[in-house]
Amino acid sequence: MPLSNRLQSIANIISTPYHHIWDTCCDHGLLGKALCGFYPNSTIHFVDIAEHIMYQLEQNLTQVMEYTNWQCHTRDVKTLPISQYVGKQLVIIAGVGGELAAEFITALTNQYPTISLDFIICPVNDTYTLRSTLARLQYGLVSETLIEENNRYYETIYVSCNSKTLLSLVGDSLWLNAKPSIAKSYLNRLISHYEKVSQYNHEFKPALNAYKIVNERFSKH
Repeated sequence: MPLSNRLQSIANIISTPYHHIWDTCCDHGLLGKALCGFYPNSTIHFVDIAEHIMYQLEQNLTQVMEYTNWQCHTRDVKTLPISQYVGKQLVIIAGVGGELAAEFITALTNQYPTISLDFIICPVNDTYTLRSTLARLQYGLVSETLIEENNRYYETIYVSCNSKTLLSLVGDSLWLNAKPSIAKSYLNRLISHYEKVSQYNHEFKPALNAYKIVNERFSKH
């Protein structure tokens, strides 16, 4: 089965080989299955907290997969056994909100302070909160993309603790690399959202102001 635009954007953004790639919240495992073929020298770890999902996925992988470079884990993302494996490791977090993704990354970073980790995150919302957490944890940007799928917009954010490139809270290069029509529509949606929520919670004001500045720059081009 071909990957969706969102999952393909995650697969495409990987720019370096890894010994271990963790496909967390993997659901039906479509991304991980593709990565097994793309990176046959990597071990692909399928992770989901739902026991029935992982049971069905493991049965499917055993029966139909031509590759053997995979493992299944039924567990919370916060408890990934990173230290049990040697080599360069990438953790992919997709399909959850930015706030929850930030909790996962904070937990793993605190749990493994001496291990260099890279993350690719494609949250369903709240990227400003996620980016703020990544910046606080001193992750640097590797690359970032913006895509549209089924009238929803997805940022794919690739970060590394070894990158020296400053991570913008609003995604500076995001707007330069995206299709102008997609970027403008997504930006309008973000501003509209933060205008509404900031009426009731002033903690969202910095995000609103930051996206308005992006909009001013965008309007000049």
